[in-house]
Amino acid sequence: MEEERLVSMDSVPEDVDSEASIRPQTLKDYIGQEQVKANLSIFIEAAKQREEPLDHVLLYGPPGLGKTTLSMIIAQEMGAGIRMTSGPAIERPGDLAALLTALEPGDVLFIDEIHRLPRAVEEVLYPAMEDFCLDIVLGKGETAHSVRLDLPPFTLIGATTRAGYLSAPLRDRFGVVCRLNYYEPEELAKIVTRTAKVLGSEIASQAADEVSRRSRGTPRIANRLLRRIRDFAQVKNDGDITLEMARIALERLQVDRKGLDHIDHLLLSSIMTKFGGGPVGLDTLAATIGEERHTIEDVYEPYLLQIGFLQRTPRGRVVTPLVYEHFKNEGLGGTDLS
Repeated sequence: MEEERLVSMDSVPEDVDSEASIRPQTLKDYIGQEQVKANLSIFIEAAKQREEPLDHVLLYGPPGLGKTTLSMIIAQEMGAGIRMTSGPAIERPGDLAALLTALEPGDVLFIDEIHRLPRAVEEVLYPAMEDFCLDIVLGKGETAHSVRLDLPPFTLIGATTRAGYLSAPLRDRFGVVCRLNYYEPEELAKIVTRTAKVLGSEIASQAADEVSRRSRGTPRIANRLLRRIRDFAQVKNDGDITLEMARIALERLQVDRKGLDHIDHLLLSSIMTKFGGGPVGLDTLAATIGEERHTIEDVYEPYLLQIGFLQRTPRGRVVTPLVYEHFKNEGLGGTDLS
């Protein structure tokens, strides 16, 4: 079973509650993703001038970068209502029909994890997106007949972490496609400073920089770390989040200067000490650290690959020289930290 991690990009219940209170409400307040924001502002203004709904929008990119927040801002900027659901929650065409027929003209329907829509539901969605209508089949066998229902004009916003899993017919029906990229440390520092202000905390600029460097380029992780650091500061330092306080808290939380936690250390050090740096097969590695292979592949490895600490080769996983240098700088050596 995958352990809950502070540096996980996936949302946990605590994130849902806290993100609602710290979300920006306008594109102007939304930090980062400058190219996406610039384009969306043009598309939104053009649609408002024509008094039409915005074209359907596809937002894709890694978890925790703000796709849900951006969808809510789009609805706010359009002056429209928003209905929110997810691909797995829409099990039958009737579920989708209920959502679509409840929309008001110009409303936004947000579907998270849209790549997980059942195929039967997806086929019903095509005419809804193109012609704002639903084709409903009534009856069975020889008595079956199709009824077309007109829908109010609406905007569908789909969000996915796996754009490659979308079928071509669905992907082609989105007029606006935006990729959200990982954030630069400077952008994350601004987000951390803003969040601290919303939470009623004071944070030194150097402390915000420290948090941003350890947040894996992801606002969700930055805000999660900030909340835990705030707890330490409240108990240990009268609430002041100084650079020293941030470093003490992050050390206690076992998040190092590259944003690696104890599970990352265990995975990397196992390859280093038990397999001479690799290559080592995925199944062998999974058995060594007591984890399922798909969790290693889908959860633990992507960030290590992104920062160049790990390589996937035909013969197995290999750590790079960057890992040895990082462990040395962190005072970890090559020891197994399990």
